[in-house]
Order: sequence, then C-alpha cells, then structure tokens
Amino acid sequence: MARSLVDALESKKAEDIVLLDLRGTCLFADYFVICTGSSGRMIGALVEAAAESAEKTQGIRARNEGRPEGGWVLADFGDVILHAFSAEKRGYYELERFWDQAKVVVRIQ
Repeated sequence: MARSLVDALESKKAEDIVLLDLRGTCLFADYFVICTGSSGRMIGALVEAAAESAEKTQGIRARNEGRPEGGWVLADFGDVILHAFSAEKRGYYELERFWDQAKVVVRIQ
C-alpha cells in the first residue's frame, strides 16, 4: 500500500517524495510517506489522491489530522502514515532527520 500511495502522489506532482521503512524502529507504523506540496490547495489535493488510492486498492479510509492551509496534513492509513507538508513546515519538523534510523525505500525528487 505504501508504494501505491507514492505512485498516487507522484501522479499529482508531489515534490520530494520519500518512503521510509520504519519496521524495527517504530511501534505505531511500518512506513512513513513524506511529501511536499507547493500550496495549501496542493497539499489537500495530494492527501485526497492518496486517500482515493488507498480506498480503491486496499479498502482503507484514512484518518486525517491537520489542515492543508496550515502546511501539514497527516493521513493515517494504519501501518502507513502520510505526511504532506509545505516546504516551510517540512524544513521545520525535519521528520527524515528525526527518523534517520529508518531505511529510505524510495526517494523521488
């Protein structure tokens, strides 16, 4: 499922997509998908595309936190968590640095 989210995000022109394998590092998720959107509207479209993909391919609905206008939306798909950021918020929170022990499975620049 994580890879299908990456594909959905890529098709909507997400920027700097990273798929992190957290297995063995984290107890609450197996994967993080992190991406950047150029605006609040774009972040909303990215989360919506990922949610549609997960529902269509896996029958899973996301639980969302945050607002696109705020620069960060977290979409929880169970074992996979999507973080869609503005560039500013992504730089501020530095999730890749915080989870630096996770394996980078995919990085699409």
